[in-house]
Amino acid sequence: MKKILVANRGEIALRIMRSLKEMGIATVAIYSEADRNSLHVRYADEAVCVGPPPSNESYLLGDKIIQICKELGVDGIHPGYGFLSENAAFCTAVTNAGINFIGPSPESITVMGSKLAAKEAVKSYNIPMVPGTEEAITDIPKAKLIGAEIGFPILIKASAGGGGKGMRIVKNVEEFEEQMERAISEAQNAFGDGSVFIEKYVTSPRHIEIQILGDKKGNVVHLFERECSIQRRHQKVVEEAPSAVLTEKLRAEMGAAAIDVAKSCNYYGAGTVEFLLDENNNFYFLEMNTRLQVEHPVTEMITGFDLVKEQIKIARGEELSFKQEDVFINGHSIELRVYAEDPKNNFLPDIGTLTTYKAPEGHGIRVDGGFEEGMTIPIYYDPMISKLVVHESTRAKAIEKMKNAIDGYHISGVANTLSFGKYVMEHEAFKSGLFDTNFVGNHFNVETKVDKDESVLAAIIASKVASKPKTAPLLSNHTKNNQWKANRS
Repeated sequence: MKKILVANRGEIALRIMRSLKEMGIATVAIYSEADRNSLHVRYADEAVCVGPPPSNESYLLGDKIIQICKELGVDGIHPGYGFLSENAAFCTAVTNAGINFIGPSPESITVMGSKLAAKEAVKSYNIPMVPGTEEAITDIPKAKLIGAEIGFPILIKASAGGGGKGMRIVKNVEEFEEQMERAISEAQNAFGDGSVFIEKYVTSPRHIEIQILGDKKGNVVHLFERECSIQRRHQKVVEEAPSAVLTEKLRAEMGAAAIDVAKSCNYYGAGTVEFLLDENNNFYFLEMNTRLQVEHPVTEMITGFDLVKEQIKIARGEELSFKQEDVFINGHSIELRVYAEDPKNNFLPDIGTLTTYKAPEGHGIRVDGGFEEGMTIPIYYDPMISKLVVHESTRAKAIEKMKNAIDGYHISGVANTLSFGKYVMEHEAFKSGLFDTNFVGNHFNVETKVDKDESVLAAIIASKVASKPKTAPLLSNHTKNNQWKANRS
């Protein structure tokens, strides 16, 4: 592959392009009108505007992206994460167009994209799973009886879900029907699929995920675990590798289970198998993400592998150049997702201009970002500003390095999660390693404690936008990079 289009935006598009350039591969960026002056657009060899700011009018236009690839002689598409990265229909269309999709097969995406189908696929491998239903629930009275049999509290989950959407904790039978209806509605709105199922709710779990790599010849290895238990709204904020609580024996067992999950769907490419770990160190298969994860840098830091480069090699049909015994853990890495969110107001997303933006530098500090000083955080997309990653020889040293890196990170103009990251690093529960996914609820006392669902959050953000000064209209679209450069000059 000599030219690859990155079907994404922001920090992940920029991060992918950097690896591609190191490999001598030409890069093509796509961008919406809101991202016209983004860093990934400037960095790419060519850039094409795909439409107005809303994702469904730009970054989700699969047919248009494929057409751009044909016009520019693109050999492959890297989808990053989010947007079209786990869209089996897009993967199929890309392949049918004679373009390499840098990711797994559409069959693997389809199986692992449905939590119920994934459960069915891994069943024969004797992988531990949380007790629950094995098929979608349609009969609410019957489901209520099943919930009682499993034992409350239970978790209602969207089969096609992710990011905490379509997920409801039910504490008792009295609230079952209301929470069921809300979960189905949320799943339908978010994924176009209202299928939900029931699982026993593990009350004090840790969220542990295993990074895997598989080639097209059937070889699969794991690159150890990531601890992702510091979350808000079921979404990760702090991740680290390795976990502070896994023994070598448990690490090997979970790694082997992750490899079996990959083999159950003939997986190739980079993928992540997610598990719940209870207080007794029992682990349960949760789901598989068939793409590169946001938190992949911590794995790269402790193993020395560039996961994007490995994805490209696999997509080219190359066999993995290493075996399981060649992968070692070197030190400890921690990542803080720096979001434009207000931790003191239930992590409500913020928008505005980065009036000050100075990222920290130094040995063992990595910042994967997509913004610079003076740029505006757009309302249309995930509010991540950057990922702050540190690496040290021990966990204790990594925590201290992260605290220093946060102190050296200067952002003004928007609320952000740097202060929350500092709070986590200084908290005894985190330092001791004795924490779970309830960390925020149990330890983080905020000035305003509210429970807002997605629609309320959207309404509040919209009101913020309405109160902002109007900006000048965007210039007309340009397609080729030289046209874009001409527009800038």
